[in-house]
Amino acid sequence: MENVVACIDLKAFYASVECVDRGLDPFTTPLVVCDTERSMGTIILSVTPYLRTLGIPSRLRRRELPHMKDMIYATPRMQRYIDKNCEIISILLDFVAEEDLHIYSIDESFINLGPYLKLYNKTAEQIVAEIQNRIFEQTGLTATAGISYNIFMAKVALDNEGKNLKPYYRTTWTKEDVEKKLWKIKPIEKLWGISSGYKRRLEEIGIDSVEKLAKTPVEYLKFKFGIIGEQLHQLANGIDESDIREKYIPMATSFSAGQTLFEDYNITETKVLLREICDDLCKRLHKNNKATKSISLSIIYTYDSEAGGFSKQMTLDNPTDQNDILYNSIMEIFDENIKNIGVGKVYISFNKLTDNVYMHQSLFEDNEKAADNREINIVMEQIQEKYGQESISRTSSLLDKSMFKTRAKQIGGHRK
Repeated sequence: MENVVACIDLKAFYASVECVDRGLDPFTTPLVVCDTERSMGTIILSVTPYLRTLGIPSRLRRRELPHMKDMIYATPRMQRYIDKNCEIISILLDFVAEEDLHIYSIDESFINLGPYLKLYNKTAEQIVAEIQNRIFEQTGLTATAGISYNIFMAKVALDNEGKNLKPYYRTTWTKEDVEKKLWKIKPIEKLWGISSGYKRRLEEIGIDSVEKLAKTPVEYLKFKFGIIGEQLHQLANGIDESDIREKYIPMATSFSAGQTLFEDYNITETKVLLREICDDLCKRLHKNNKATKSISLSIIYTYDSEAGGFSKQMTLDNPTDQNDILYNSIMEIFDENIKNIGVGKVYISFNKLTDNVYMHQSLFEDNEKAADNREINIVMEQIQEKYGQESISRTSSLLDKSMFKTRAKQIGGHRK
């Protein structure tokens, strides 16, 4: 069976969805996806291909955006993008089986085409062209593609050629393109898998190009970087043995959540917010049947403060998923370290997760009351799951500075 992989990406996904919903052409419309109710420092999530041709990057802060009188600002609608992503995935599953599809992100997927070439009696390029046409006809969105003999080469082909190769926005790289195209990618951090940190470490040993990386003895790279050195050497030579059908199931080792604030919060107001975030994380513990042995709290003061903030961690005596125990521990860290300065950002992390097989008994607490409180919280979560996040809540959610209702209307920190 021929090994053929395609990487399918939706061009300027968020911005294109907003244009299509407005009956506009993303290739001629100056539109950015950005919440204008937030500060000028907020991140722009997406810009149209038209703005990209003007040299405007896909990610920047609102204050960095050039002034254009006809600019359209679209407020992010995360639920809309998720729904559209589901529609795209449904199209892909019309062409390949579920085991031959790997969803990489909300706008990018890998498909294993090898088993289908004889079935459809078509080339990989013909199948991908049909997929692109179906996506455009059904959704109005433009799909770009990279095709090659493994996942890595398909992704690199997409990023470095397919996304910009008009008018079809697809390309195929073969093994001959390792030397002709892969080795010519500059700068080296443009290579998928090489971060700025690895770039710096590679340059320290005289490697500033993909070709040099490919030709450096693998033993030397393993000496310098360990097993990662061997992996980098293989990628630079176009070698990737990963299989789409071998699904990777990540083992969650922590749950975390945070909130950026757009006005100063005092100590009392911040405590209310920390209670809400703690409850959100406890809900994830209960849903996944996990307990945490370690918690960390980070507080960033407002931007006009020179105090910075703090980040502290606490190890618990026993793993737990109980809201009150975890919140009280957070408060212990908070009270010991907080300064009377406006707070601009908070972040909580539950670490060292374990399977929650049983509840630890304590000699210093009312265990029966603790069990009752746990059941109350779980019932509240079940009500919220069935009837909506705002169907039941703590009375503190009625306070002016509570973020409960705002967070209930968000996905990933943005409006649904």
